[in-house]
Amino acid sequence: MQKRPETPLRYQEEGNVHLDFHGAVNTTIDFIVERYGVEVLHEIFAKVGRDVYVDLRRHMLEGHPEELVRHWRHFFTRENADYDIAVSEDEIVLTVRRCTAYHHVAKISPSVSAHFCDQTTKVNEAIAEGTPYRIDTEITGPGACRQIIRRRA
Repeated sequence: MQKRPETPLRYQEEGNVHLDFHGAVNTTIDFIVERYGVEVLHEIFAKVGRDVYVDLRRHMLEGHPEELVRHWRHFFTRENADYDIAVSEDEIVLTVRRCTAYHHVAKISPSVSAHFCDQTTKVNEAIAEGTPYRIDTEITGPGACRQIIRRRA
C-alpha cells in the first residue's frame, strides 16, 4: 500500500478516557433496535462512517488507508486494548484480542447488546464505501475481532 506524508491526526482526543461512554452507547443501541429496528441502527452507523469520519473517508478515497491505521493505533492504545496491526503490501490487518469497550460494557451492564459490534462493522463499511478499499470485519469472539483493509478487486 502506498505511503503519503503524515498529516496531523484529526481524531486524537486526549485526556481521561470515560469508558462508561461505551455503556451509554450499548444502552442506546438496544433502545434504537427495540424502538426502530436494526435497519435504522445500521443507517445511523453508516451515517457516522460517512459524515463523522469524513476525514478518514477522504484519505481512503485518495488511496491512503494508513490514516485509518493511525486512528486505530491512537484509540486502541489510548484505551489499553490488546491488539496488533500487521501491514503488508496486500492488506492491513487489525487483530483485537481484547476490546476494552466491549469488556467494560460486559462489566457494568446487565448484558452487551447483540448489536454492539455492529458499530464497528457498519462504520467500517461506510468509511470504505466508494473507495479503492474494502474493510472486512470478522467478529472472532466476545470482544475480539479482525478488521482487514484490502484493495478492491
